[in-house]
Amino acid sequence: MSENGNGRKLDDPVTVKWILRVFYLICALLFVLDFVIHRHVSHDMEGIPGFYALYGFVGCVVLVMVARWMRVFLMRDEDYYESEDTHKNDPGEVTEVDHVDR
Repeated sequence: MSENGNGRKLDDPVTVKWILRVFYLICALLFVLDFVIHRHVSHDMEGIPGFYALYGFVGCVVLVMVARWMRVFLMRDEDYYESEDTHKNDPGEVTEVDHVDR
């Protein structure tokens, strides 16, 4: 059981730190192997060591930037699908009184 007592091993901060260290070690190892392993490339840019890591990072950054831009015109108010009038007049609305055990 973990230190925080909830029985979830992945919620334990020690386990999370260990998993992240293993992940970083694998990333560093793959980056170093990129200098050693000969690849058959189709384009000259693919021959640059660390190209795919840089390509993936730039792709993620572009994805986040596009998502932030799209948020400007896709974002709606919290009560977009229900107005004040609809909320008050809805006979099927469940209230706290309906949840009381009798």
